[in-house]
Amino acid sequence: MKHVSPAGIENCRKEEAVIRIDSTNIEYYFNLYKDSVFSTGFNWFKNPVDADDIVQETFFRLFRCNRDFESEDHLRFWIIRVAVNECKRVSLSSWFKKKVSLDDYAQTLVFHDPGESRLFSAVMNLPSKYRQVIHLIYYEGYSTAEIADLLNISQTAVTTRLQRGRQRLKKELEVCER
Repeated sequence: MKHVSPAGIENCRKEEAVIRIDSTNIEYYFNLYKDSVFSTGFNWFKNPVDADDIVQETFFRLFRCNRDFESEDHLRFWIIRVAVNECKRVSLSSWFKKKVSLDDYAQTLVFHDPGESRLFSAVMNLPSKYRQVIHLIYYEGYSTAEIADLLNISQTAVTTRLQRGRQRLKKELEVCER
Protein backbone atom coordinates (compact mmCIF):
# COMPACT_ATOMS: atom_id res chain seq x y z
CA MET A 1 0.00 0.00 0.00
CA LYS A 2 1.19 3.50 -0.73
CA HIS A 3 0.58 6.88 0.86
CA VAL A 4 -1.78 9.03 -1.19
CA SER A 5 -2.48 12.75 -0.90
CA PRO A 6 -6.11 13.93 -0.92
CA ALA A 7 -5.83 15.07 -4.54
CA GLY A 8 -4.54 11.69 -5.64
CA ILE A 9 -7.19 9.51 -4.03
CA GLU A 10 -9.52 9.58 -7.04
CA ASN A 11 -6.74 8.21 -9.27
CA CYS A 12 -6.17 5.09 -7.18
CA ARG A 13 -8.13 1.93 -6.75
CA LYS A 14 -9.64 1.81 -3.26
CA GLU A 15 -7.59 -1.14 -2.07
CA GLU A 16 -4.36 0.67 -2.99
CA ALA A 17 -5.15 3.95 -1.26
CA VAL A 18 -3.79 4.48 2.23
CA ILE A 19 -4.69 7.70 3.94
CA ARG A 20 -2.38 9.14 6.59
CA ILE A 21 -3.35 12.40 8.24
CA ASP A 22 -0.64 15.03 8.54
CA SER A 23 -0.22 18.81 8.41
CA THR A 24 -0.47 18.81 4.61
CA ASN A 25 -3.94 17.27 4.40
CA ILE A 26 -5.70 17.86 7.75
CA GLU A 27 -7.42 20.98 6.41
CA TYR A 28 -8.80 19.03 3.45
CA TYR A 29 -10.36 16.38 5.71
CA PHE A 30 -11.54 19.00 8.19
CA ASN A 31 -13.44 20.80 5.42
CA LEU A 32 -14.76 17.51 4.08
CA TYR A 33 -16.15 16.15 7.38
CA LYS A 34 -16.66 19.10 9.75
CA ASP A 35 -20.36 19.45 8.94
CA SER A 36 -21.02 15.76 9.65
CA VAL A 37 -19.20 15.98 12.97
CA PHE A 38 -21.00 19.22 13.87
CA SER A 39 -24.36 17.60 13.04
CA THR A 40 -23.51 14.62 15.21
CA GLY A 41 -22.61 16.89 18.12
CA PHE A 42 -25.61 19.14 17.61
CA ASN A 43 -27.99 16.21 17.50
CA TRP A 44 -26.50 14.92 20.72
CA PHE A 45 -26.50 18.18 22.70
CA LYS A 46 -29.00 20.44 20.86
CA ASN A 47 -26.40 23.13 21.37
CA PRO A 48 -24.08 24.69 18.73
CA VAL A 49 -21.37 25.60 21.25
CA ASP A 50 -21.01 22.02 22.45
CA ALA A 51 -21.21 20.77 18.86
CA ASP A 52 -18.29 23.07 17.98
CA ASP A 53 -16.34 21.59 20.89
CA ILE A 54 -17.00 18.11 19.53
CA VAL A 55 -15.71 19.19 16.11
CA GLN A 56 -12.57 20.64 17.65
CA GLU A 57 -11.81 17.62 19.82
CA THR A 58 -12.56 15.12 17.03
CA PHE A 59 -10.20 16.76 14.56
CA PHE A 60 -7.57 17.29 17.22
CA ARG A 61 -7.66 13.55 17.86
CA LEU A 62 -7.52 12.89 14.13
CA PHE A 63 -4.44 15.07 13.79
CA ARG A 64 -2.76 13.36 16.76
CA CYS A 65 -3.55 9.82 15.67
CA ASN A 66 -0.71 8.01 14.01
CA ARG A 67 -2.39 5.46 11.83
CA ASP A 68 -3.22 4.60 8.26
CA PHE A 69 -6.80 4.53 7.04
CA GLU A 70 -7.68 1.95 4.42
CA SER A 71 -10.12 4.18 2.54
CA GLU A 72 -12.23 7.32 2.68
CA ASP A 73 -15.07 5.22 4.17
CA HIS A 74 -12.75 3.89 6.89
CA LEU A 75 -11.61 7.43 7.71
CA ARG A 76 -15.19 8.78 7.75
CA PHE A 77 -16.37 5.97 10.00
CA TRP A 78 -13.42 6.56 12.37
CA ILE A 79 -14.18 10.29 12.55
CA ILE A 80 -17.88 9.78 13.32
CA ARG A 81 -17.01 7.07 15.86
CA VAL A 82 -14.63 9.46 17.64
CA ALA A 83 -17.31 12.19 17.56
CA VAL A 84 -19.92 9.86 19.09
CA ASN A 85 -17.48 8.73 21.79
CA GLU A 86 -16.58 12.33 22.55
CA CYS A 87 -20.28 13.20 22.85
CA LYS A 88 -20.69 10.38 25.34
CA ARG A 89 -17.64 11.51 27.30
CA VAL A 90 -18.75 15.13 27.47
CA SER A 91 -22.34 14.29 28.40
CA LEU A 92 -21.10 12.22 31.34
CA SER A 93 -18.73 14.89 32.66
CA SER A 94 -19.73 16.79 35.79
CA TRP A 95 -19.31 20.26 34.28
CA PHE A 96 -21.85 19.55 31.55
CA LYS A 97 -24.79 21.41 33.01
CA LYS A 98 -24.82 24.69 31.09
CA LYS A 99 -26.89 24.71 27.89
CA VAL A 100 -27.98 27.25 25.31
CA SER A 101 -31.66 27.11 24.43
CA LEU A 102 -32.52 25.18 21.28
CA ASP A 103 -35.11 27.83 20.47
CA ASP A 104 -32.44 30.55 20.60
CA TYR A 105 -30.26 28.61 18.16
CA ALA A 106 -33.19 27.72 15.89
CA GLN A 107 -33.88 31.47 15.51
CA THR A 108 -30.46 31.84 13.83
CA LEU A 109 -31.13 29.17 11.21
CA VAL A 110 -32.51 29.99 7.79
CA PHE A 111 -35.07 27.58 6.35
CA HIS A 112 -36.20 27.95 2.76
CA ASP A 113 -39.43 26.09 3.37
CA PRO A 114 -41.68 26.15 6.47
CA GLY A 115 -41.76 22.35 6.30
CA GLU A 116 -37.99 22.25 6.90
CA SER A 117 -38.42 24.29 10.05
CA ARG A 118 -41.18 21.99 11.34
CA LEU A 119 -39.10 18.91 10.53
CA PHE A 120 -36.04 20.36 12.28
CA SER A 121 -38.08 21.15 15.39
CA ALA A 122 -39.76 17.75 15.38
CA VAL A 123 -36.46 15.88 15.04
CA MET A 124 -34.79 17.98 17.74
CA ASN A 125 -37.70 17.33 20.12
CA LEU A 126 -37.26 13.56 19.86
CA PRO A 127 -35.57 11.79 22.76
CA SER A 128 -31.82 11.53 22.22
CA LYS A 129 -31.77 7.81 21.45
CA TYR A 130 -34.21 8.26 18.55
CA ARG A 131 -32.72 11.53 17.33
CA GLN A 132 -29.21 10.05 17.10
CA VAL A 133 -30.33 7.07 15.00
CA ILE A 134 -32.46 9.19 12.68
CA HIS A 135 -29.60 11.64 12.18
CA LEU A 136 -27.06 8.91 11.41
CA ILE A 137 -29.29 7.08 8.93
CA TYR A 138 -30.87 10.02 7.08
CA TYR A 139 -28.26 12.76 7.30
CA GLU A 140 -25.03 10.75 7.43
CA GLY A 141 -26.17 7.81 5.30
CA TYR A 142 -25.07 4.99 7.59
CA SER A 143 -26.68 1.55 7.51
CA THR A 144 -28.30 0.05 10.59
CA ALA A 145 -25.31 -2.29 11.01
CA GLU A 146 -22.87 0.64 10.91
CA ILE A 147 -24.98 2.63 13.39
CA ALA A 148 -25.07 -0.36 15.73
CA ASP A 149 -21.29 -0.46 15.62
CA LEU A 150 -20.97 3.32 16.09
CA LEU A 151 -23.30 3.43 19.11
CA ASN A 152 -22.27 0.06 20.57
CA ILE A 153 -25.81 -1.29 20.51
CA SER A 154 -27.39 -4.21 18.67
CA GLN A 155 -28.71 -3.86 15.15
CA THR A 156 -32.14 -4.81 16.50
CA ALA A 157 -31.97 -1.87 18.93
CA VAL A 158 -31.10 0.44 16.04
CA THR A 159 -34.05 -0.82 14.00
CA THR A 160 -36.40 -0.47 16.99
CA ARG A 161 -35.20 3.06 17.75
CA LEU A 162 -35.54 4.01 14.09
CA GLN A 163 -39.08 2.65 13.92
CA ARG A 164 -40.14 4.36 17.15
CA GLY A 165 -38.47 7.61 16.13
CA ARG A 166 -40.27 7.57 12.78
CA GLN A 167 -43.59 6.94 14.54
CA ARG A 168 -43.02 9.86 16.90
CA LEU A 169 -41.98 12.12 14.01
CA LYS A 170 -45.08 11.15 12.04
CA LYS A 171 -47.35 11.96 15.00
CA GLU A 172 -45.56 15.24 15.68
CA LEU A 173 -45.71 16.35 12.05
CA GLU A 174 -49.40 15.37 11.74
CA VAL A 175 -50.17 17.54 14.79
CA CYS A 176 -48.24 20.45 13.21
CA GLU A 177 -50.26 20.21 9.98
CA ARG A 178 -53.61 20.51 11.74
